[in-house]
Amino acid sequence: MTEVTHRRTDARRNHERVVAAARELFARHGLRVTVPEVAAHAGVGRATVYRSYPTKDDLVLAIAKDSFADLAAWTRTAVDTRTPLSAYVPELFARLARDRGLAEAFLDARLVPAADLLHLISGLVDTAKAAGEARTDLSALDLRVLLCGPARQLVALDEWDPDLWRRHGAMVVNALR
Repeated sequence: MTEVTHRRTDARRNHERVVAAARELFARHGLRVTVPEVAAHAGVGRATVYRSYPTKDDLVLAIAKDSFADLAAWTRTAVDTRTPLSAYVPELFARLARDRGLAEAFLDARLVPAADLLHLISGLVDTAKAAGEARTDLSALDLRVLLCGPARQLVALDEWDPDLWRRHGAMVVNALR
C-alpha cells in the first residue's frame, strides 16, 4: 500500500513538473518547443510526458486552456467593471506579448478557439458603442480582424516587446472608433 501511495505521489509531482515546465517554456519560446525539451526542463523522461499527453497538441491544449481560462476571467472582470476598450485592448496585447504560447494559441483556432473570448470582448464593445466610444457599425468579424490581424503580424515578425504590443493595441482601439 505504501509503495502504491508513493508512486501516486511521484506521478502527481512529475505531472506538476511537466505542466510547470511546459507553461514556462511555451510562454518564453512559443509553441515550437518540443516534448523532449519540456521533459528535459521538467527533469523527467519523455515517456512521463507522453503518459499524460499522448501528443504535443494534447499538452499545448492543456496549457492553453488554463491560460485562456485566466484571460477569460480577466475579461469577465473588465466587462463587469465596464473597463473602457482604450484600457482593455492595449493590456490584452501586452498580456499576449508576455506569453508567446498564449499568443500563438490565440491565433490557432485548431488548438483553442478564440470565439468565446471574442464573445466576451464583444460585451466591452457593446458598452463602448453605447457610450459613443466605438463605431456603431462594428461587427464581431470586424473585432476579430482588428484584434487578430496585428497580433498575427507581431507573432510572425517575432516581436515580443510588451510596449510595442501595447502600442499596436492602442492603434486597434483607434480603429474601433
